[in-house]
Amino acid sequence: MPIPTDHSKPIRQSAKESAFNQLQQWIIDGTLQPGEKLNDSELAQALGVSRTPIRESLQLLEVRGFVKMYPGKATQVTDVERESINDLLPPLAALQALSAELAIANLTTEIISLLKDTNKRFAEAIRLENYYSALKIDEEFHQIIVDIAGNPYIDSMVTSLQAHVRRLFFHNSIVLTEKSIDEHSTIIELMKEGSTSNVSSIMKDNWLRAIDEFKHLKK
Repeated sequence: MPIPTDHSKPIRQSAKESAFNQLQQWIIDGTLQPGEKLNDSELAQALGVSRTPIRESLQLLEVRGFVKMYPGKATQVTDVERESINDLLPPLAALQALSAELAIANLTTEIISLLKDTNKRFAEAIRLENYYSALKIDEEFHQIIVDIAGNPYIDSMVTSLQAHVRRLFFHNSIVLTEKSIDEHSTIIELMKEGSTSNVSSIMKDNWLRAIDEFKHLKK
């Protein structure tokens, strides 16, 4: 099981959290491939922690759907189910739409400027065809809105779902297009206007359009 060595070691105080984040990232970006068997001793040595936080992290990753544990046998990285996009994006779209509605009450000129600047960076990444960077900036754009909404339960659910979106992207199941640039601009303007119903509709379209694009890619 090849494990990268060029990563930061987690500090003892947050060993479990750091181990979880690193393992999840390796699964998302394909460093740990679908179907690969995971050895907790090797992972513990690579991350500089004991086996306990590794085992706890693997248990949490199983709950999140990234690994499957077979007691007494093995722990394996789950397969990438490209069709899961049909189950993943609708609830994420609904949560993001609700976040946009809630964020309107907390909107400031500084936040508007931040959203505009973030969308400009997103547009530049798309036009340069730097799609990984574009994905990260797109996440940043939407996370700003989730943060402003100020609902920790929405934040927690979005974080969990977003991790699976990122994995689908790495396995070529999701594409980003220039249409998202215009949709982001529209979202900003509608939030400024306080148009809750319209911003909710556009936000949902922004996320659900990826399903149609995915189906188009399969043809």
